[in-house]
Amino acid sequence: MSETYPAFDISPVPVPALDAVAPELFRGLYGMPMFVTVPTPDLAASVDFWVRGLGFFDLFTVPGRLTHLRRWAFQDVLLVTDEHLAGPTALSVSFACVLGQLDEIAAVCERVLPGCTAGPRMMPWNSVELEVRTPDNTRVIMTAARPYDPNSTEAAYLRSIGIEGPGK
Repeated sequence: MSETYPAFDISPVPVPALDAVAPELFRGLYGMPMFVTVPTPDLAASVDFWVRGLGFFDLFTVPGRLTHLRRWAFQDVLLVTDEHLAGPTALSVSFACVLGQLDEIAAVCERVLPGCTAGPRMMPWNSVELEVRTPDNTRVIMTAARPYDPNSTEAAYLRSIGIEGPGK
């Protein structure tokens, strides 16, 4: 297998398009290639925010100790209690989504925790990103790829740093 083959067939992330549809939440079991562990002084508040605000679901919980959350396949978060968390966390994590989800995620997060979002904003690497601060002060970036337009400012920027668009 080549290291540069198009891998959308093994990814839950849809091919970027204005009408892209988000995949269903994935409730199956698998060996997780990556997950993030988030310490929190208030497990219930953090679970509520990640579930209601960011669209994750509770895969399983060990009451009072940890909750394993999931969204799409390979988007796993382990929330763990930490009564000794002294200050803000430096944790930042990004999750893929589709363009049509960003405004809804921002609106729901703002209802759950007013003032917790920044954006969405267009990024020079051809994505639109929403920054969300959770109750445990984790910086969550919800990032949606934009369809590639070879005539766009973003495409020119990518070419200027040596990155060619799809099919090159």
